Amino acid sequence: MIVPDGYSDVPNGKIAAVVTHLEMTAPPARRDDPPGNWSLRKVDAPALAWYRDIFRRVGENWLWLARSHLTDTELAAIIHAPGVEVYALVEDGREEGFLELDFREPGQCEVVYFGVTAGLIGTGASRFLMNRALEIAWSRDLRRLWLHTCTFDHPGAVAYYQRFGFRPFRRQIEIDDDPRLDGRSPRDAAPHVPIIE
Repeated sequence: MIVPDGYSDVPNGKIAAVVTHLEMTAPPARRDDPPGNWSLRKVDAPALAWYRDIFRRVGENWLWLARSHLTDTELAAIIHAPGVEVYALVEDGREEGFLELDFREPGQCEVVYFGVTAGLIGTGASRFLMNRALEIAWSRDLRRLWLHTCTFDHPGAVAYYQRFGFRPFRRQIEIDDDPRLDGRSPRDAAPHVPIIE
């Protein structure tokens, strides 16, 4: 369905975001790591409680929704699947960011989740994490690396990904129930997105 030009109503209790899909089809030029005390740890068969905690700490303020309503069985089927890899960004012994890569489609990798906790935004930690993501992904036999972001995310997200060599190729509108109204997110999460009841 194509949304018509002009305004379209979003019902009360819903939220709407513009989603931008970006891709690269060859390894980009390497960017230097910023100074910092970070490391990356692969998390084999992540414990569900661990995954839910890091997912919440990184994504709650950006209204990451897709995993918040999954049962344990549904979540485990995704993050424990062969071809799905989860990594933790570690700073001073604390896990303060994470990366999820999906290699299940031959020749492709999706950066499913990528982010750092609020205290690390602007420190260079995300650049360190993206450098590792690109190294890991392009060490495989790939034709394409892709991801998506939306207008609930950091306002500089699209430009950030473009600086690393990703190119936009598709835009969509996503409408969902507002998770702050059904208990999936705290009421004060994402103050940059208005609640309309």
